[in-house]
Amino acid sequence: MSTYEGFTAEERAAMKDHAREQKAAARRGSRAEKAAEAERDVLAKIAEMKDADRVMAERVHAVVTAAAPVLAPKTWYGMPAYALDGKVVCFFQSAEKFKARYATLGFSDQANLDDGPMWAAGFALAAVTPEVEERIAALVKQAVS
Repeated sequence: MSTYEGFTAEERAAMKDHAREQKAAARRGSRAEKAAEAERDVLAKIAEMKDADRVMAERVHAVVTAAAPVLAPKTWYGMPAYALDGKVVCFFQSAEKFKARYATLGFSDQANLDDGPMWAAGFALAAVTPEVEERIAALVKQAVS
């Protein structure tokens, strides 16, 4: 039986990222200034990623912002995320973030993906192909419908 040893270094780093994001958001001025700065933050986070994750995150960002312009890019626990009325609807988690073998496109409970008594809220991403881009666009459109 294993004992609880607390949060991992990656989990602690994500929580610190979230605290920094909250402080930065509170300091920003106008709505337009907040949106522009949040977009810059997302693009900076994507630029920091290792090659494979960065390429996928860039494609996910392009698909999400094109498919659902109503979603506002923002960082969330150090990850690129997309929010509606300030609440995160979906996010991209790089494989490196938590030392996973694949990146993830995740959806929060704000996403309108309900389909009976059970539905997917997270998707493993090994590559972002044209077919994957179509599926992401459809999921994002459904999520905000």
